[in-house]
Amino acid sequence: MRDFSGDHRWLSLNTATVRKQGDLVAIIDACARHGIRAIDPWRDQVAAVGLDRAVRAVRDAGLELSGYCRGGMFTADAAHRIEARDDNRRAVDEAKALGAPCIVLVVGGLPQYSRPGSEASKDIVAARTQVHDAIAEMLEYASAANMPLAIEPLHPAYAADRACVNTTKQALDICDQLDPQRTGALGVALDVYHIWWDPELMPQIARAGKDRLLAFHVCDWLVPTKDILNDRGMMGDGIIDIKSVRAAVEAQGFAGYSEIEIFSNDWWEGPMDEVLQTCIARHRTVV
Repeated sequence: MRDFSGDHRWLSLNTATVRKQGDLVAIIDACARHGIRAIDPWRDQVAAVGLDRAVRAVRDAGLELSGYCRGGMFTADAAHRIEARDDNRRAVDEAKALGAPCIVLVVGGLPQYSRPGSEASKDIVAARTQVHDAIAEMLEYASAANMPLAIEPLHPAYAADRACVNTTKQALDICDQLDPQRTGALGVALDVYHIWWDPELMPQIARAGKDRLLAFHVCDWLVPTKDILNDRGMMGDGIIDIKSVRAAVEAQGFAGYSEIEIFSNDWWEGPMDEVLQTCIARHRTVV
């Protein structure tokens, strides 16, 4: 396993971690000040400053990307499916312009939550079928652009509203069905917040192998968790054995960034520079 104690070369900042403290350009400037060499920006943050300006800011700061958040939210009723398809194609185009190595897919839950205005449904089996079919369709467009897709399984608490793919096994089953040749066009983004609890995690990481492991995200699970969405912990403040998960991922050959992604009402209240300093310190000691 790589030793991160001496520097933070392999730290990437998911820009949601400081989204309340400044716009994307301000975040990029702060990362450059702190020697953070990679980011994973969110589409709404890119849209707020404009794609062309975001591309210039990344280039001028000399940053790499560890991913692009996010594509997906595939589930929709018939009236909204073309909208979902076109939105995901735009995500591919944006990711290509920014130089992202992959698009992280949060696949969506029941249609009324994934695409507001869709007819309400309680059929999660149908939602999972629709996710499979929509990823197959997106994969054609993304492959033509040479843009890998990374399915992110989310904790089961998000199954209704954010992602009905909830385990690494489910995500890899889709990968095997749609990309049996393991071309590198389709893989997974593993976030310890969502997968730490899974008793099948370690064998599924081994199943993924190097060619399916496209992104690795870190934060921590607090006990108690006050808000399932916006109360993630800074690494070391919770109960996840982050090093063991990273060791398993790296044993398969993953050599990319450990991307810090913290949705936290508490951390969003802190000054950006202080949050980044804490991220760097914990990356060296906990991750």
